[in-house]
Amino acid sequence: MRGLFLKIFTILWLAQSLIFVISTSLIVRQRFPSPNIVSDALDSNLYHNASSALQAYEANGCSGFMDNTKRNEPSGATLLDEQGQTVCSTPNAPGLDGLVPHFPDRADGRQVNNHYVWLIPVTAANDTRYEYVWFQPPSLSQRPPRPGPLLHFAFPQLPVAIAVGGLTTFVLVLLFSRPLIRLRKAARQLAEGDLSARVEESSPGGSHAQTDELQGLTHDFNHMAERLELLVGAQRLLLRDVSHELRSPLARLSVALELARDEGSPALESYLDRIERETQRLNQLIGQLLTLSSMEALDRAGNFEPVSLNQQIERMIPDAEYEAQQRHFAIKFLAKSECIVAGNAELLYRAIENVVRNAIRYTSPNTVVDIRLTAANGAGHPSAILEVSDEGPGVPEQELGHIFRPFYRVDTARSPETGGFGVGLAIAERTVRLHGGTVIAINRPHGGLTIRIVLPLIGSSIPRSEHATDASIQGTTSSSNRG
Repeated sequence: MRGLFLKIFTILWLAQSLIFVISTSLIVRQRFPSPNIVSDALDSNLYHNASSALQAYEANGCSGFMDNTKRNEPSGATLLDEQGQTVCSTPNAPGLDGLVPHFPDRADGRQVNNHYVWLIPVTAANDTRYEYVWFQPPSLSQRPPRPGPLLHFAFPQLPVAIAVGGLTTFVLVLLFSRPLIRLRKAARQLAEGDLSARVEESSPGGSHAQTDELQGLTHDFNHMAERLELLVGAQRLLLRDVSHELRSPLARLSVALELARDEGSPALESYLDRIERETQRLNQLIGQLLTLSSMEALDRAGNFEPVSLNQQIERMIPDAEYEAQQRHFAIKFLAKSECIVAGNAELLYRAIENVVRNAIRYTSPNTVVDIRLTAANGAGHPSAILEVSDEGPGVPEQELGHIFRPFYRVDTARSPETGGFGVGLAIAERTVRLHGGTVIAINRPHGGLTIRIVLPLIGSSIPRSEHATDASIQGTTSSSNRG
């Protein structure tokens, strides 16, 4: 939001400043017109004064010039020759020290000895050139010096206008950006799975006609989030209820299967074995669905206590070694630190077990499933880093961000030979997130996949000697799907 705030603030502030500068320029031009405009305006006053003064001088000399009762010269006037020498001057005219005549082609103004004067060129009947100097009365607003008239007029108005414009623009942009910041925060919470996220409305329950566009957007967002929460909640409830209802017929089916084995002929054994395998797969799927449904209903894991990740992994290693012996590959566990986290021991055990079993399922024959546990400082916070790496086919790069979604599998055919149900990694991701951690999948450079789990540590990490457990060797082929 910082970028949008700066854009709106800069545009509006510049717009207000430019409006002030342009309007000030127009005022200055109106108050102090350009030489062309001044020349036209002086046709009826200054030029008339200059002509009358020159005629009086030609008729009666300086005495005629000083008799200015018929001319508008409240502050006096002076007549200069071509060399700039004073020919005549009215009694009330100030001195002209420092004035260098230039005989302009039209009326011109300048500052001389703290007086603003107008210079008007005139020519006598005998073609002698004079310059009529008219002193502007102090009562009139004096024209500023020609260099920088805008800045002279606009100071201190311009800095004040820019400061006030900046303050009002800041408040205006704040009114726009704060609702958007709240909307973005709620949208992020919604995207992270918090379906109860809402944006506080300034006029809850009000009609759209009584709200502005941002309030209407907030109302629509809350309505969308409410509908989404209801739909997802209904879906979770349906999934949980169906899973529970399936448990009873599965139990009866298992009993019927055993009775059929006792009373059936040997020719039916292959069919009964197939029914048993499918029943076990269905029972396993229902168990994972119930686990996922119960975890998705949690905002955070309960019964937090100090849990040693080392102990949880060592507790899981015997089962993993047994599966490794059955499928002929190795398990290696390397722990460089004693990592204690705050969490639920059973949930963490299930999460680690699902990740390891996923690696066991997909690693290639005669390879190693590598489990590494280390402690590091990430973003200033001590964290436990658990990496489970296999040497299987890996996952396409574009699919890495999706394998933690429930029921997502790379193999869209979903055949039993290509892996699990796509629930195990989803349970692991949900567990890690409930414990304030993160989990990502990374393809290894030379083949295989690494699942990296990062959890916040409590206390200190104690360096320890490396521990490795190995089971080996010859094997069978593995599948090419994840989940």
